[in-house]
Amino acid sequence: MSNSRRDFLAASSAALLGTVGTASSADQQAAPPGAPQAFGTSPPVGPEVTQATFVEAQKLVQVQLTLPERAQAARNWRESMAALYERRTGPRKVALSTSLAPYSQCNPLLPGQHQLPSQDRFVPSDSDPGKLPGTDAEIAFAPVWKLSRWIESRRLSSERLTQIYLSRLARFAPQLRCVITVTADLAHAQAKRADAEIAAGNYRGPLHGIPWGAKDLLDTAGIRTTYGAEPFRDRIPNEDAAVVRRLHEAGAVLIAKLSLGALALNDIWFGGQTMNPWLLEEGASGSSAGPGAATAAGLVGFSIGSETEGSIIAPSMRCGVNGLRPTFGRVPRTNSMTLAWSLDKLGPLARSVEDTMLVLHAISGADPGDLASVTQPLDFDAKQSVTALRIGFFPRWMNDAGATEVDRQALKRIEQLGMQPVEVAIPDWPYDCLNAILFAESAAAFEQLTLSRQVDQLRAQTPDAWPNTFRQSRFISAVDMVQADRFRRAVAQEMQRVLSQVDLLLVPSLRDEMVTIGNFTGLPSLTLRAGFVEVSEARSDWAPDPSRPLPRFNPPRRVPHGVTLIGRLFDEGTIARVGMALERSLDVWQQTPPGF
Repeated sequence: MSNSRRDFLAASSAALLGTVGTASSADQQAAPPGAPQAFGTSPPVGPEVTQATFVEAQKLVQVQLTLPERAQAARNWRESMAALYERRTGPRKVALSTSLAPYSQCNPLLPGQHQLPSQDRFVPSDSDPGKLPGTDAEIAFAPVWKLSRWIESRRLSSERLTQIYLSRLARFAPQLRCVITVTADLAHAQAKRADAEIAAGNYRGPLHGIPWGAKDLLDTAGIRTTYGAEPFRDRIPNEDAAVVRRLHEAGAVLIAKLSLGALALNDIWFGGQTMNPWLLEEGASGSSAGPGAATAAGLVGFSIGSETEGSIIAPSMRCGVNGLRPTFGRVPRTNSMTLAWSLDKLGPLARSVEDTMLVLHAISGADPGDLASVTQPLDFDAKQSVTALRIGFFPRWMNDAGATEVDRQALKRIEQLGMQPVEVAIPDWPYDCLNAILFAESAAAFEQLTLSRQVDQLRAQTPDAWPNTFRQSRFISAVDMVQADRFRRAVAQEMQRVLSQVDLLLVPSLRDEMVTIGNFTGLPSLTLRAGFVEVSEARSDWAPDPSRPLPRFNPPRRVPHGVTLIGRLFDEGTIARVGMALERSLDVWQQTPPGF
């Protein structure tokens, strides 16, 4: 037998099979000085593993091993994989702080990326807001760009506007289940300060004195931040999220922490299901359910939501508001709940397209607490023409069952506004396999919650809810995770190719492929109301459950419907300009949900 350390330790590892998994390194033959490290030579850790274990495990990862291969793997498993378990189970256990980000960082910019905005420019519209409306409800539903001009000119005080929204929250929030915590004391103090500053000539900008609501995954110092999940319902952070801090600095008035589907999934939280103001028999969609419902019902001036894979787009569609998902990295996530480090994004929901840009302007830029955050130019000129812009669309998507006449009419309106529709295509690839990254990252983010079984406290325990997904994700192959990451780069290269041909894309908002592609490649999106459709059955984020059929309607109900614009990286300004042109032309944005 060879006297090499590798051969010696391989043989001794086989001899250890069946020993108790508490052996120390002193129990093994010491290697001579100068011998290199060898894999598979750690003290055995964990339960016994047999060939039968691998027979069943093969089904999870779709790999076939021969009988000798299974025997070899079983003999060596407890030694070769020991370090994997030791970090979590000991004896040298290392706890990972919830604020600790992965060493590898996601950067949506590919080598040689071109067509990025080259200048910082922010030119809002100068439209006349008109006279202050005569009723509180009309004031409440006004967009931020109007509210800000009434406040700046002192035709409306922040204190009055804040009281209007607080009264509406008290009246309508219980019906919608869209609010977790009302921050009345803070709001009154901030509104009073805003009015005093404006009276003294210290106007901070278009968000000064504007009441807003935060999705309850943004930390607020001294005010509970619950993630919508039972294990965190009494959690009170010590610091504000970076976005909260920036909005405070802009003079905005925080009046409510808004609901979200537990741990940022769909629309069910520990207080129930958040409902759609336009159709009270169906959920608001999620996970930014509270921001979508509260903004649509005129309970806040604007709100901040988050998106990992569809959580701004979906409630914006369902509730008929405008949702802007910024480019990955533009808005810092410091002191906000982590679901997936390489996917999470924070962005505004509002009642007009321009409002979303007013908010984005205030919250953009790098922060030391978010390693993925960057400072990139934000180029937006509301007065710049959209004529001759090239708008890409997918012909098949516009004509199948996932699209409506509203989508097709929006595309026609693009041409009527002087823009050029351009047919584009992408490969027919299995884009859903990218979700291995989301599942693995989210399971890692909430590992302790899962292993401690606190995840069992969540209200939703269906097969498509987080508890089951977190548990299943423990069995995702690390090799498959790396392959999904490589596939992610291939998808990003395809999107770079497509967006080199056009200025932006117009797509049906909830087209599965584009929701996935847009999020995994970090592209910005704007979802805006484009019209109305009729539905004969309530819609749901959740997988069908025959035991709980959804409500049906006869006659059908009228609900808002939106389209989504997908832009180049960091080019939110262009999609906003096109969105504003569509908004003015289609002229459906001012309609409000009945009863509110």
